Amino acid sequence: MTAQFEYSTLAHPQDIKQLETILEQCFISGLGGEEAYINLIGVENFRIIRGWEQVVGGLATLDMGQWWGGVRVPMTGIAAVGIAPEYRGSGAAIALMQHMLKELYARGVAISALYPAVQTLYRKVGYEQGGSWCIWEISTRNIQVREQPLPLEPVVSINHQIFHELYQQQARLTHGYLDRHPAIWQRIIQPDEKETVYAYFIGTKEQPQGYIIFTQERTEDGEILWVKDWVLRTVAAAQTFWSFLANHRSQIHQVRWKSSAIDSLTLLLPEQTAKIWRESRWLFRVIDVVKALEARGYPSEIQAELHLEIQDNLLPANNGKFILSVANGRGEVTKGGKGELQLNIRELAPLYTSLFTPYHLQQVGKLNGTEKAILAATQIFAGASPWMPDFF
Repeated sequence: MTAQFEYSTLAHPQDIKQLETILEQCFISGLGGEEAYINLIGVENFRIIRGWEQVVGGLATLDMGQWWGGVRVPMTGIAAVGIAPEYRGSGAAIALMQHMLKELYARGVAISALYPAVQTLYRKVGYEQGGSWCIWEISTRNIQVREQPLPLEPVVSINHQIFHELYQQQARLTHGYLDRHPAIWQRIIQPDEKETVYAYFIGTKEQPQGYIIFTQERTEDGEILWVKDWVLRTVAAAQTFWSFLANHRSQIHQVRWKSSAIDSLTLLLPEQTAKIWRESRWLFRVIDVVKALEARGYPSEIQAELHLEIQDNLLPANNGKFILSVANGRGEVTKGGKGELQLNIRELAPLYTSLFTPYHLQQVGKLNGTEKAILAATQIFAGASPWMPDFF
């Protein structure tokens, strides 16, 4: 089964209907209404692939930013990648992703991230594991934090603008956090027909030190409080967060919240009773090597030089030798050098995000380097375990 694929924007009403049908089948209506989802993301942000004179698949692009080393790097998130079942295995998905990445490179986008249904497809076009997405769980009776240093004020009119500044303060200090796309904010604050969204400022409305946004659900296993989003800017806010959740224990059985694979919030709990309930890794790709390395932040005290040799089978401009010079928290890239650290564009992803150290990547055959290069890369890409609370 072969075809000459054609990649294009989504514009024609007939194409929109076809894509809605494909996505509905692919995600078993998991997007919450395909027409509404397409309208939320914006028709102009979808791309489709044609073959056999019809739409056979498509995807959504979300232009936003991601925080690396305290600096916002322009990033495009990829979502809702779907191919009609009868055309899977035809090469349509690979063609769709290849065209999309070439388009992003031409547009000057530095990096990209996505959540994979399967890793194999995306690894073929240069994506690799970049960071964690985790949901933690604890029984309300095990929280046992009673002290509540701050008041909580309910937010009556919920819109993302009132939370945005607090969120950005936490985001810029958190390795991997998004500068969120409006559609992601919308899905946090907008309830579906079966739920109510509650929101509270932690502290006073005039000077909040954080916030919590949550829903409540009755299940066969008991009542669950789902924390949809949280920001905690002070110790007092973190203590108040836990005591507020503990005060639900008469009605709520479990609390679930999103956090890092290594969650510092749990240090405030008396025992190690919080557990990761669900965990997955999102994938990451460096689209433009020079822009990506120069755009992110680095440890401010480090002054080092790293000689890279990179191979990218899809985007030729990323091939070759590069010198990354880091000083005062910023990086500068020049072409050339000794190529002392050799790796594929795919393997650059977990190095860039600090998900794995250069030593561990070398240990599993994902890069080769001299002792000097490994040491330099370890210093340059040192960072906290990367994560984000958002699924897209």
